Amino acid sequence: MQRDNHYDESQIQVLEGLEAVRRRPGMYIGSTDERGLHHLVYEIVDNAIDEALAGYCDNIEVTLNLDGSVTVQDNGRGFPVGIHPKMHRPAVEVCLTVLHAGGKFGGGGYKVSGGLHGVGASVVNGLSSHLLVNVYQDGKIYQQEYERGKILYDLKVVGETDRTGTTIRFWPDVKTGEDPEPGIFETGHFDFDTLKTRFREMAFLNAGIRIVLTDDRGETPITKEFHYKGGIVSFVEYLNRHKTPLFAPPVYISGVKNGSTVEVALQWNDSFNESVFSFANNIHTPEGGTHLAGFRNALTRVINDYARRTNMLKANDANLTGDDVREGLTAIVSVKLVEPQFEGQTKTKLGNSEIRPLVDSMVAEKLSQYLEENPSAARAVLDKCLSAARAREAARKARDLTRRKTALESAALPGKLADCSERDPAKCEIFIVEGDSAGGSAKQGRDRHFQAILPLRGKILNVEKTRIDRALSNAEIKAMITAFGAGFGAEFDPSKLRYHRIVCMTDADVDGNHIRILLLTFFYRFMPKLIEDGYVYAAQPPLYKVTRGKQEQYVYSDSQLQKLLDEMGRDAKPEIQRYKGLGEMSYQQLWDTTMNPETRSMYRVEMKDAIAADELFTLLMGDQVEPRREFIEQNAKLVADLDI
Repeated sequence: MQRDNHYDESQIQVLEGLEAVRRRPGMYIGSTDERGLHHLVYEIVDNAIDEALAGYCDNIEVTLNLDGSVTVQDNGRGFPVGIHPKMHRPAVEVCLTVLHAGGKFGGGGYKVSGGLHGVGASVVNGLSSHLLVNVYQDGKIYQQEYERGKILYDLKVVGETDRTGTTIRFWPDVKTGEDPEPGIFETGHFDFDTLKTRFREMAFLNAGIRIVLTDDRGETPITKEFHYKGGIVSFVEYLNRHKTPLFAPPVYISGVKNGSTVEVALQWNDSFNESVFSFANNIHTPEGGTHLAGFRNALTRVINDYARRTNMLKANDANLTGDDVREGLTAIVSVKLVEPQFEGQTKTKLGNSEIRPLVDSMVAEKLSQYLEENPSAARAVLDKCLSAARAREAARKARDLTRRKTALESAALPGKLADCSERDPAKCEIFIVEGDSAGGSAKQGRDRHFQAILPLRGKILNVEKTRIDRALSNAEIKAMITAFGAGFGAEFDPSKLRYHRIVCMTDADVDGNHIRILLLTFFYRFMPKLIEDGYVYAAQPPLYKVTRGKQEQYVYSDSQLQKLLDEMGRDAKPEIQRYKGLGEMSYQQLWDTTMNPETRSMYRVEMKDAIAADELFTLLMGDQVEPRREFIEQNAKLVADLDI
């Protein structure tokens, strides 16, 4: 075969303007699915928040419009409209059409900013089919429009005003199949609840700022307003509202050094779970970083020092661990710094080395002072930490039993587990099945090559109300941890996972739904990476089998059944079999409807927002009954096919 080794300047491709963004959108917004779509809104709102951090903005309004566009309006200074000295174009145009252009690169525009690369506004422009910007400044309204990042006309004055600020309205470029341009996004639907959660969070992190979210897409507009004078103290109180705090109000710690601001609010409650969330320049950092490391280090050291000084820890006692002191802790760690160093555009982890000792010293000083001045609160916290330490020691033997076994120790896998023969975890799936009857059908119907079955007896323990030592003594929980093979808690290692699809296969009724929620609670509290990394699925077994002559159809809800009967005609009189449980199906039916990859229906369990997930699990599975009752009353109307 003859090779063409010719390689010259003609083969070097230069992408002009925002073509790089349109060609590789994932590099800038992470993905082109629903998550990436919402990222567009966050980028524009982040610009307004930056104005707020600089002290020039206190009101942001976001509107979801009927035509699929989003409008973001703020009362800041407005984009600069003067001619840029280097680009010789209006500065607002430069910000919206040139990557890495903005006031975030040491030019004095912003001291603190959530923007990492200065690409936010221009990326949104490049990924929108249409964008309209209005700048309110110096008594005039300036306007410019763009189409897929390209300028439609020069910046012009369209009116007079007595306000300042910026309004951006953009239409995301969605794949439609009708437009000659290929489009960018898989969907153009903005989820109101997703945005609501994000904007509530931003209002908490910036005390005094008002964010108003309006959905104009329905018959009646829906508006939510977020405004918290208490800032992150209000945030902690909000997160703990379905729990019982050990003291009130939360401890608040703040300080400024070398241009960096540190804010921490913390409060222990009577639960057994840690809810600590970290932020850098308003960006949630789910993987933590140097600010979280500094906080954790100071917290553990201060609690141990206080316990030694008050003789609650004796000379021969081992120190409390980080897990001990964080049991039942709710905390927000928020830092704002001049030059944030994040890992990637998705900003999941903070890397600034100087921020760790800064957070450490501030938390150590202020928390020590609080414990000395509030002995009753300190005593309650120490009692809880010491109780957690005792439970940890009691769980040690159970933990050893649940560690992943090597191939030579495979006999230690749960006796009730029907394992598969495939050894590549990426090809393997395990079905968690309720009851021996359904387990028997599943074992008979499965493909033994890649499908494993683990039957559970009844409802597993609700780990939301249970400390780790008691949870680990539960046979069903031990069986799952051992079968999965990746450990749990801080020791969880996804690389050791024996199956890359963990499928909750429960009956299609109220009890089945409850068991699935108990399983998800266990996964979220003991192995959250299972959900975060997309390993957890929920099977969807049918509710009915409808037979007419030789034709058989499976139906998954009452509404689907009614629709099918209407299509058949009421005089057809088909035979309708109602499945009360998986155990009523033959193994062949279970395979055809629920387990066969070619014909089954299942959905992946996703965790879009850790804070919202934590709140919901606490609400639905925690000790307080009244909030749960209110939630059910408010949301019962959303359940179209309730089977009682």
